[in-house]
Amino acid sequence: MKIAVIIPTYNEKENIKRLIPRIFSLGIEELEIVVVDDNSPDGTGKIVETLKRTDNRVHLLSRPRKMGLGTAYLAGFRYSLDRGAEYIFEMDADFSHDFRAIPKFLEAAGGHDLIVGSRYKNGISITNWPIGRLTMSLLANRYAALVTGVALTDMTSGFKCYRRKVLEGLDLNKIRSNGYSFQIEMKYRAHKKNFAIREIPIVFAGRHSGSSKISRLIVWEALWIVWKLRFGLI
Repeated sequence: MKIAVIIPTYNEKENIKRLIPRIFSLGIEELEIVVVDDNSPDGTGKIVETLKRTDNRVHLLSRPRKMGLGTAYLAGFRYSLDRGAEYIFEMDADFSHDFRAIPKFLEAAGGHDLIVGSRYKNGISITNWPIGRLTMSLLANRYAALVTGVALTDMTSGFKCYRRKVLEGLDLNKIRSNGYSFQIEMKYRAHKKNFAIREIPIVFAGRHSGSSKISRLIVWEALWIVWKLRFGLI
């Protein structure tokens, strides 16, 4: 495993069965997919297990219950590092992240340590979002960047590529965020370790099927976590 694409899932059966073959259709050598499924009631894990039996590039980490986005990625990170991955992606299962951008991330990673797909790098590149959610996202990202002092346009982006040394250089056992604030914390800690971070523009689309996992608790966690990071409380 040289390139690992980690995809957390919870009730994503309609998306995951289409997404995995499309990623492999890019023809990128040594790319493997790690799905971290939280015991999806809709049978997402069973679909991935079927794909896994016919393609050894598919890996499934099955967890007993819904345990959160952050811990899902951490489990995927550890699994991929143990298997020698040099480039490790975070990616959503719902097609909001365009899998066709993966080669662009890998090209940018040649001279940087963490590549962040930004929805706001060149203006606003988001489709199928209501104006209220877009406004909230814009304000949240500016707020997070201002409080943490990290000069990025998209602090909450979940489409990223890490070089191995970034995840090895961070103490993953100290990561405390578990919702969308996980994305903020990981960028902040990489910044504090002086890893070279680069944003590249992406087009973000609303999900194809399934339902959003965002909640008020996740939003509140993101609002408070930036101050805890700023003052070293976590």
